[in-house]
Amino acid sequence: MPRRLSKKEERKWARLQLAIPVFIRARDGNGKDSLEFATAINISPGGALVVVRRSLPKSALVSVEIPSAPIGPARGLKTPLRIMQAKAVWVTHLDDYHLLGLKFARPLGTDGVSVSGSRLRKAGSVV
Repeated sequence: MPRRLSKKEERKWARLQLAIPVFIRARDGNGKDSLEFATAINISPGGALVVVRRSLPKSALVSVEIPSAPIGPARGLKTPLRIMQAKAVWVTHLDDYHLLGLKFARPLGTDGVSVSGSRLRKAGSVV
């Protein structure tokens, strides 16, 4: 039987436990921009848990970019979202890295265009 979440732990969206490489862009209090290659260790339409080396303050505004190979337009498919704006809603400082709980400025869309499997196979998208 699944464990029930307390009121504090209730989540609007389920999290996917995936390790996704991301770039985190931020600006410090002095206006200096930073860019860090990091890993999102779980993600949902509402946010992500990201492991970073550079300490960022709670409420830091960041840009999360998922690196990908350039893909040209494909008939019937939307252009994938690669850059999301987010805010750090909690931070845990550990010895050599930091965990950032990020909330996306806008939830990720889950209303993608439905494409048949045969169309994907023709496009070479199915592995």
